[in-house]
Amino acid sequence: MNLYIRLLHESLKFALNALRTNKLRTLLSLLGVTVGIFSIIAVLAAVDSLDKKIKSDLSDLDKNTIYLMKYCFGPSEVPDWKIDQFPNVTYDEYEMIKRTQAGLDKISFNVFTKAESLRYESKVASAVSITPCSDQFVDLDALKVEQGRFFNESESNAGAAVIVLGNSVAETLFDQSNPLGKKIRMYGRRFTVIGVLKKAGSVSIGSNTDKNVFIPVNFVRILYGDNNKQLTPAIVLKPLKSYDVDLFKAELTQKIRAFRGLKPGAEDNFFVNIFAGFMDMIDEVVGKLNLMGWVISGFSLLVGGFGIANIMFVSVKERTNLIGIQKSLGAKNRFILFQFLFEAVILSLIGGVVGLLLVWLMAFIATAAFDFEFVLSMKNILLGSGISCLIGLIAGVIPAISASKLDPVEAIRSGM
Repeated sequence: MNLYIRLLHESLKFALNALRTNKLRTLLSLLGVTVGIFSIIAVLAAVDSLDKKIKSDLSDLDKNTIYLMKYCFGPSEVPDWKIDQFPNVTYDEYEMIKRTQAGLDKISFNVFTKAESLRYESKVASAVSITPCSDQFVDLDALKVEQGRFFNESESNAGAAVIVLGNSVAETLFDQSNPLGKKIRMYGRRFTVIGVLKKAGSVSIGSNTDKNVFIPVNFVRILYGDNNKQLTPAIVLKPLKSYDVDLFKAELTQKIRAFRGLKPGAEDNFFVNIFAGFMDMIDEVVGKLNLMGWVISGFSLLVGGFGIANIMFVSVKERTNLIGIQKSLGAKNRFILFQFLFEAVILSLIGGVVGLLLVWLMAFIATAAFDFEFVLSMKNILLGSGISCLIGLIAGVIPAISASKLDPVEAIRSGM
């Protein structure tokens, strides 16, 4: 053990001496490792941070939540032109499912529509996302009401002119005053504010509820009708936790097919999008981003490996005389081998540490500049350090073997 500690100490001295005596050469050679480690760990840290943010934003939502609509969440084998010809889901289908679907916990009829401007006296909130929905959507989307309440079933069915505001919208229109009971204008109509949601902060995916408002879906249906091309309806459902999701999906599909009169063998003209499948798609995208980062950064690591190998070959050449003296004094081949291997690993590790420091600096600046937590995890730090050591080991093995096989007499003679 003492031998290896002494080897490590000597190798560290030789590595630091190489840095001191050949600063420019060593710097250029280590640059490849630094850039490679920076590229890989920066990509992995960015993807991990994004993945963590997405999972955090969606953590309150049930993975078994289903969106029944004419469009598919992810890639589909059905061509786009054919999907565009699919009929929209209808309110009648929503009512049929609500009455007859076994294992149903919550259900809402939603409409996707364009953003609008809201007015209160002289104040205007622009580009506000509007979510027309049924009363149970508050539980489906895990909305948290801070002031007042969400609209009830009676208001939802009647299409009452009531509205629930996102936190940022409420601040824009009312500052610090109490918005409950106040009248705001939208769609050329007056809405009574009955609730304000808790502040959610920025989200990585989907709409930000802080900049969103919720109104009864039947208000929009009465105003625009059910055949307006600017509106895209969807039925949002959640099965009971005790109910089998696959069975629920199969029963739901069969009910819609029967309601639409689709013949046996005819393909579905709707999509049953399960939220868990959406999460799987996110995981797949994250995996592809990580793979892309590895491929791109691999070239930098390859260049870095050649740089370390170049340093070690030059180091062997410069210290040939010293190697001959060490061997003539009884140094074993493995002593020389490990000495150069340790030196290569230490040099590579120095380049890797610089790369990790650059990633940490980038993470610090990005977190401070943007409303997004960029995290450099311990896993990625250990991974970067491990890759650095591996590069040094691979790059230094051939120079180390050539140094260990030198004949002591020839080595001393060539160094004179």
